[in-house]
Amino acid sequence: MSRSGRNPDKRVRSGKGRTQSQIRWLERQLNDPYVKKAREDGYRSRAAYKLIELDEKFGLLAGAKRVVDLGIAPGGWSQVVRKKAPKAAIVGIDLLETDPIEGVTILQMDFMADEAPAALEAALDGPPDLVMSDMAANTVGHKQTDHLRTMGLVEAGAWFAAENLEAGGAYVAKVLAGGTDAELLKLLKSHFKTVKHAKPPASRKGSSEWYVVAQGFKGRD
Repeated sequence: MSRSGRNPDKRVRSGKGRTQSQIRWLERQLNDPYVKKAREDGYRSRAAYKLIELDEKFGLLAGAKRVVDLGIAPGGWSQVVRKKAPKAAIVGIDLLETDPIEGVTILQMDFMADEAPAALEAALDGPPDLVMSDMAANTVGHKQTDHLRTMGLVEAGAWFAAENLEAGGAYVAKVLAGGTDAELLKLLKSHFKTVKHAKPPASRKGSSEWYVVAQGFKGRD
């Protein structure tokens, strides 16, 4: 405790084999109030609060019956859905192994695989009314390439939503700085009544991530 009565930021000692970037990440985690709150509330990651805050602003989970969680690992977003909409059917998909969550069907497979959409459809008893995506491509260190790869996932998620959502449904997805690309924005606006961007408070200020929230799916012809 400092003389002012405040807890000073915790520092991580430089250990053998730790890079400076790893040390900075550890210090950020130790000093992040959302990380602490996630542990206290039983959520698997601080990302849970991004969905909570988006839901408070846009009412995404009100009355949700069937939800698809793209890029579910480690499972924080689906935990929020279980808490906010306990009767909703939830199916998640991720390349990474995800520990089981009661009431959630988890598929360990590549969302970009040809068979993935059919597998997700089969896991739900009817069309989803919410498709949510916190997916981001693995970075390669080249800003433009990383942006294109992540936006490719967002677009794939948007097409899945456009082809499967129930009328009136919603799609929420993580995008990067600059917001949604023009073609993707055009796609979303043609299928949804409203399309907005938001940066929830839980999203770190220095992060390039934003979220696109498309609501009021117009249905398929």
